Amino acid sequence: MADLFARSAARPVAVAAGASLPVRNAAAVLARGASVLDTDAPPAGSLRLASGANSPIGPPGTRPGAWAWAKLDAQGAGEVSASDDALLYAFAHLLETGGLTDDQQGALADGLLVEPAFTMHRPLFDFTLTQSGRTVRDFDPERYVEALARSGFTHVEVNGLATALAFEPGVPSEYYDEFYTYCPALSQFVDSPLTRGVYPHEYLAANLNRLKKMAALGRRYGLKPGLCCFEPRTLPEFFFQRYPTLRGARVDHPFRSHLPRYVLAQDHPASQEHYRTMVRNLVREVPDLAYMSVWTNDSGAGFEHTASLYVGRNGGPYLIREWRNHDKIAEAAAQSALRWLRLVRDAAAEVNPDFEVILRLEPFKVEHDTFVKGMGDGISFEAPSLLVRGYHLPYNHPNYPEQQGVAGSIFHDSFDAEEAERLAHYRAAGVEPKITYSPGTVFNAEPLLGIPFPRRLHRKLTATHELGIRHINAMGGIMHPDKTPYWPHVDVLRAATVNPELPVENVLQSAATRWAGPKYAADLVRLWDETETAVEWLPLVPLYSHFGFVWLRTWVRPLVPDIEAIPREDRLYYERFLVSTFNNPNINDLGRDVLFELISEEAGAAMTKGFDDNVLPRLDAARQDAERLAAGADDQARPVFADLVVRIRALRAWAATQRNTCAWVAGVYGYLGTEDETARAGFRADLDRMIDLDVENTHELIDLWENGGAEFMMVSDVGETSFIYGENFGDLLRRKLELTAQYRHHAPRIDKDILWRLAPQG
Repeated sequence: MADLFARSAARPVAVAAGASLPVRNAAAVLARGASVLDTDAPPAGSLRLASGANSPIGPPGTRPGAWAWAKLDAQGAGEVSASDDALLYAFAHLLETGGLTDDQQGALADGLLVEPAFTMHRPLFDFTLTQSGRTVRDFDPERYVEALARSGFTHVEVNGLATALAFEPGVPSEYYDEFYTYCPALSQFVDSPLTRGVYPHEYLAANLNRLKKMAALGRRYGLKPGLCCFEPRTLPEFFFQRYPTLRGARVDHPFRSHLPRYVLAQDHPASQEHYRTMVRNLVREVPDLAYMSVWTNDSGAGFEHTASLYVGRNGGPYLIREWRNHDKIAEAAAQSALRWLRLVRDAAAEVNPDFEVILRLEPFKVEHDTFVKGMGDGISFEAPSLLVRGYHLPYNHPNYPEQQGVAGSIFHDSFDAEEAERLAHYRAAGVEPKITYSPGTVFNAEPLLGIPFPRRLHRKLTATHELGIRHINAMGGIMHPDKTPYWPHVDVLRAATVNPELPVENVLQSAATRWAGPKYAADLVRLWDETETAVEWLPLVPLYSHFGFVWLRTWVRPLVPDIEAIPREDRLYYERFLVSTFNNPNINDLGRDVLFELISEEAGAAMTKGFDDNVLPRLDAARQDAERLAAGADDQARPVFADLVVRIRALRAWAATQRNTCAWVAGVYGYLGTEDETARAGFRADLDRMIDLDVENTHELIDLWENGGAEFMMVSDVGETSFIYGENFGDLLRRKLELTAQYRHHAPRIDKDILWRLAPQG
């Protein structure tokens, strides 16, 4: 198909007079740099494009709800259309890159109808566009949004702050105020008479201006704008001093927050009118706003009297009277939250009748049934699996079955039969669920970029389609495609979404040929497979395998046996950015975080062995293979293989640090758990080997950082935060090496009374 358009690049490409910008952009894809004609009477031998359910061109007869259509002769003339603008743009790229089966190409002369796998495909918690990685360097929002459209997305997330951090008061000893930088609430963009003056009007104006710009970028490619908000979110304490009867639930985390934080009493008429006004104000600015994804009971947000609030069920005085049993409280809490969701839906529907409110369902194990019964008519839910009930996620790691709860992650690529029964149940109730999946490393292997696992991704999307799911969410978005020019996931996403009949082998072979040329295409696909196999064998290290790897500064902190042997002033270079307070056990114990056990001694030893036996050798072999090919390849293929060398090296450095974190726990816990000197000597030897490996790995990482030649991780050009490293990363690694050399020989020690410490003064 790509050859067809190459042979006929001079043919006219036409759109109707007054065609939308997305249609013109789609036409430009197939025009290959030539001018697009703006005419209602296209000349003979031209290629005509249009979109819309009632498009004058398209499949004859009754048309399915979502469709793409191409009818082309041997010279590439004819017609291309789709049911909506976003699908037309993605379909144009599919045609331009040859994304059809042989049978589909043979059908083009008579007309080919393609039905996409999904009718809603949206990024969720879009890390680099709107969320905690939005200061990533060399990031062009328009190019990113175009890549979303090219990948087969239908929606774009638009609510990101204009500033690097949120405007949220706190106290020096706590961490909690920094959580407000992501999933910003409605109150960060608009206000109501009730809250006017709570946030500076310049701050609100800047955030709203950025939101409107992101929505405008999406419209250029037919993407519908939406929100991902933590709601109902807190207001500053001085507000509740002014309006004490509006105080609702306390929702902060007792360990990470040192100020009580409260949301509005959601059933109070003043609170309801406040939210109604904010939604109206926002939709007035962005009339085509399509949805709001509601994340809650975390990060300064929560519904009153629900069971999963960090401090336990609590709330204002208007919802629950004294001495109700737990079932009655759960039902009342869920019904109140449903009233809030309907309020948001109804206020937005005044302008956009199709507006949808989508609740993230995991926090509501106890209230689950009441929520689901009350959904429908513009209220739905999102989850990584229809079997989710609370935070206990289903599905086990494919290679380490003892590791549970991988739903939605890169390790989850199939569905149990029971999922179909649940889907039928929800549909019968008028609810259209949204399934969340992982297209990349966000919430999986942060902060890495461009790690390939295309077959797993395709299997997951295929399984989701075959289950019958129509709406999907890509957790984290597609990160930074400008820095990952040879990442096959964009092609896989487009093919699996727009043309589910196309085998993944065709997709990979086509992408590899386009980038490396026909001579080296098979080698490139083989290297992707080698890397993906190593990814499949990664143990799932609680928290560290997710965002915790950056949160807890794992790459830059010294892995010495007694971390607090290092003076506090010397640790500040990384402790300032830990998602941690001064009395968090993770300060001196890598196996714990606040009141959670992350890694036990036994799990640490088992995962260390998993990395040593199954991951690191595979990555070493893949690197050698990639370096050999890069050294001998021609001018076209060489940069492709060189880029993949960088990705493999980065994944290896990341995996080695995970391995060493697990080994630290196994060694330190083992040493402290015995009085036998022979056993202690064995644990000490394990720790010394771990430190040697970590020093070697850190030197490798410095070389990769300074000489790698490609951006392998998300890096902020504004400054380091707890969620993203800064451009001082190399300096931090060198500081780590200095402190490791100085303190590596101290005996293992953990102060287990750290919880009871008072805040340091000065």
